[in-house]
Amino acid sequence: MSSPNLEQGQLDRYARQIVMDDVGPAGQAALLEGSVLVVGVGGLGSPVIQYLAAAGVGTLGLVDDDVVERSNLQRQVVHGTDDVGRAKVDSAEAFVAQLNPDVTVRCYETRFDEDEVPLGEYDVVIDATDSIEALYQLNDACVTAELPLVHGAVSAFEGQVTSFDGGAPCYRCLFPEAPPAGTIPDCETAGVIGAVPSVIGSIQATEAIKHLLDIGTTLTGRLLRYDARSMSFTEIPFESREDCQTCGESPAGGPAATERTRGSTLE
Repeated sequence: MSSPNLEQGQLDRYARQIVMDDVGPAGQAALLEGSVLVVGVGGLGSPVIQYLAAAGVGTLGLVDDDVVERSNLQRQVVHGTDDVGRAKVDSAEAFVAQLNPDVTVRCYETRFDEDEVPLGEYDVVIDATDSIEALYQLNDACVTAELPLVHGAVSAFEGQVTSFDGGAPCYRCLFPEAPPAGTIPDCETAGVIGAVPSVIGSIQATEAIKHLLDIGTTLTGRLLRYDARSMSFTEIPFESREDCQTCGESPAGGPAATERTRGSTLE
């Protein structure tokens, strides 16, 4: 970890983290030097951005090609009424600037594309997308780059979250191929309770912080399912697949799904 070199204002702002044995001044300095790429600035991306910025993660990359709509405001809490019609990355950048001036935001107003988004400049990647295609692309790219990827998804009263360490197992070990387009209802069809992505996104942010600090046990090899109706969590273990086309013994490059599907228990 980096040697601590914190200003008095930073000591005050992050006092409740610095007092923790697992963080301390050195850990806070590491967070300030850390970088996280958040792909998707919607229901999941909002709490991720809020808590990573509040924690003092020094650089946040935000990837999204969409604009704020009024129907987003029920769950996408980094955006407000005055942001309707504004690019989501710009709205989120303004939110972060107001919350914590220590954080630098890099905006990529695009769908995720390896040629346009410099994955190698980040320490951790967050999947907060609403796109099956983007999820598989992210998975394959993070395995190639050996970057940690934290995946989250929500629908109605349910959510799921897991982590991948940039190797095996990866998302394709869980689901080798994307489902056919249109087989999973999106949030416009199935709906979503606004607090559910807040729960899942907060866990994603926590996983990213643990990766940056190299502490605790991440969700690698464990899929955590959340059911808000019963207020219960279920843990599903999973392992590497030797025949995985991305991280297996004879990877085939893991081509992503060819059609973009919104939703996919995502938001």
